[in-house]
Amino acid sequence: MIRQFELVERVKGYDPGADEDALNRAYVFAMKAHGSQTRASGDPYFSHPLEVAGILTEFKVDFASIITALLHDTIEDTDTTLQEIKKLFGKEVAQLVDGVTKLTRIEFQSDQAKQAENFRKFVLAMSEDIRVLLVKLADRLHNMRTLNYIDKPEKRRRIAIETMDIYAPLAERIGMQGMKSELEDLAFQELKPEARKSIIKRLEFLREKGGDIVSRIIAELENTLADSGINASIEGREKTPYSVWSKMQHKDVGFEQLSDVMAFRVIVDTLEDCYRALGVAHGAYPVVPDRFKDYLSTPKPNGYRSLHTGVFGPEKQRIELQIRTAEMHDVAEHGVAAHWNYKQGAGKTEGPQYRWLRELLDIIEHAEGPEEFLEHTKLEMFKDQVFCFTPRGDLINLPRGATPVDFAYAVHSEVGDHCVGTKINGRMMPLRSELRNGDQVEIITSKAQTPSPTWENFVATGKARTRIRQFVRMQERDEYVKLGRAMLERAFDEEGYAFADKALKNVLKVFKQKEVDDLCAEVGAGNLTGREVIEAVFPGSRKESGDDKVVPLARARTKGAKTGKDGGGGKGDGVSIRGLIPGMAMHYAGCCHPLPGDRIVGIVTTGKGVTIHTIDCESLEEFVDAPERWLDVSWDVDSASPEIYVGRVHLTVLNVPGSLGDLSTVIARNEGNISNLKITTRTKQFFDMLIDIEVRDLKHLTNVIAALRANPAINSVERARG
Repeated sequence: MIRQFELVERVKGYDPGADEDALNRAYVFAMKAHGSQTRASGDPYFSHPLEVAGILTEFKVDFASIITALLHDTIEDTDTTLQEIKKLFGKEVAQLVDGVTKLTRIEFQSDQAKQAENFRKFVLAMSEDIRVLLVKLADRLHNMRTLNYIDKPEKRRRIAIETMDIYAPLAERIGMQGMKSELEDLAFQELKPEARKSIIKRLEFLREKGGDIVSRIIAELENTLADSGINASIEGREKTPYSVWSKMQHKDVGFEQLSDVMAFRVIVDTLEDCYRALGVAHGAYPVVPDRFKDYLSTPKPNGYRSLHTGVFGPEKQRIELQIRTAEMHDVAEHGVAAHWNYKQGAGKTEGPQYRWLRELLDIIEHAEGPEEFLEHTKLEMFKDQVFCFTPRGDLINLPRGATPVDFAYAVHSEVGDHCVGTKINGRMMPLRSELRNGDQVEIITSKAQTPSPTWENFVATGKARTRIRQFVRMQERDEYVKLGRAMLERAFDEEGYAFADKALKNVLKVFKQKEVDDLCAEVGAGNLTGREVIEAVFPGSRKESGDDKVVPLARARTKGAKTGKDGGGGKGDGVSIRGLIPGMAMHYAGCCHPLPGDRIVGIVTTGKGVTIHTIDCESLEEFVDAPERWLDVSWDVDSASPEIYVGRVHLTVLNVPGSLGDLSTVIARNEGNISNLKITTRTKQFFDMLIDIEVRDLKHLTNVIAALRANPAINSVERARG
């Protein structure tokens, strides 16, 4: 263990103004507080906070952070209170200790929820002072170094996964590359020990085969640069086993194909020398294609700056060169701790390098719960970066795989919510297009636009996904309320009762709901039936009968009904589905693709609302024995602003040149639009295919089918069923 005077000397060595008395008091206080407690290794528990403090001295952090490291487990694992810490060491240290302390005294439904809530609290604390994160990372690093002393394999694995998913990416986000690499490799050792052993053996073989090849490469590189008048110091390093394995997995290549197993850092005097050294290296050695990256003109979000290039260097070795100045090198190794300010603004989270932290706070604000926050946080952090530009030239950092929708939300939440289209490098492109480095992205917005639930299928950032889910949740609830109210009004009317909110208020406690809208939402979502509500409002009312409440299947397929625009039974004969957004509380069945003009029936599904089927759909056979799930519904189409629906047709087309062109032309001339096409069989004479066509109603689809039948290239066409 580090002795008391050694710790104080380390801190005073880089921060002469540190409060020596406070450091000594914290050392003694923590040692007494932990007393006879021991760790899984058998060592005194106090050795852990002491080692955490020692790790932080390597990064030359301020003495308040060192005191926090010494005290960080006292509240959690001893009888010490936060008020006691505040009284003895001041408000600043107390806030830091509180930020690092876990929520061990609160019960959660699961370990996942506990982990998520702990991390949520941690993010909130480090948003106020980044030193909370520094202490937490040092704490995790020492725990990972001693992970092997934990007996339970499942506990070791859980800690290793958490380290890989959360703490290593966080270390990278604040530029602490060395700590990030060690955390990853320690987690890798626990999660995939055999793979790590294999890579270590191959690295050892390379070292034995090459002898002192690293020193020979360094010497030749130094001479090459010196001949061009560039003063440079060069150091070589071997990638960690996890870094090697990760590259092999990501690029799907073998060990021998990696060009950067050995990386050499070229430290020069000035920014200009960085580019001069790059030119000399490219002039002296063949370049490995697609290995050049300029992080000088576009730094990483964590402030990292360097030039990266791959060359077939001295002795025909594939190597990576990282060219930077001494100041850039310090930032690359120590991140935020490299430019620490002991006098003013220590721990502040202002500036572009902390944009990611503000985005995490935005996710906290809009996530439904801690587990969803944790999911989106992993999504936000655990990605490579692409750099895109706004039309004004502002730089936006996004994870690889991001789309214009992610870009829009990165610019501003309102821009994302109202995004309708995009131009990438001046060209109109789909919103699901994947962005690339250097793209200039222009977002087209409309006040009438709202987030689409389908966006969630392709966005890559946690912020975008959180905002979309929040909107869908709010919209879905509104839809459930609207549908549930209509279902209750219909049910009350059929029983001969007048519908009124006052009647529902009297039974809210029965169904454990706070508001009338909550009760309506439960009915709309299919969790309650109108009959159950009526029974509660009017106890002893007559029981539901099949003739009164349900359209039995056999009778439904034969009974007469109006076939106007309202479809089944005329306007007002059933619950109107007008105004309900497909995909929210109401869904159109994919088996029969109902259209306005079809006779329809709704099937209530618990937790999902109502699915609309045509009255002759074969899928309805499944619900014959569940009459309580049937709902009489009707169309109520607005002819002034008709909606677009999808009808499906089955065609047999002649297998001759131009037949597909004729097909699409006929549909377009009749104002239809092909939304999907699938060829099911193909012979020398014919194609069989299914086509989804966007139309206004059944009459429109019938006209399209009639026009298709008149075309000689089309052998047969029928509306698809099932």
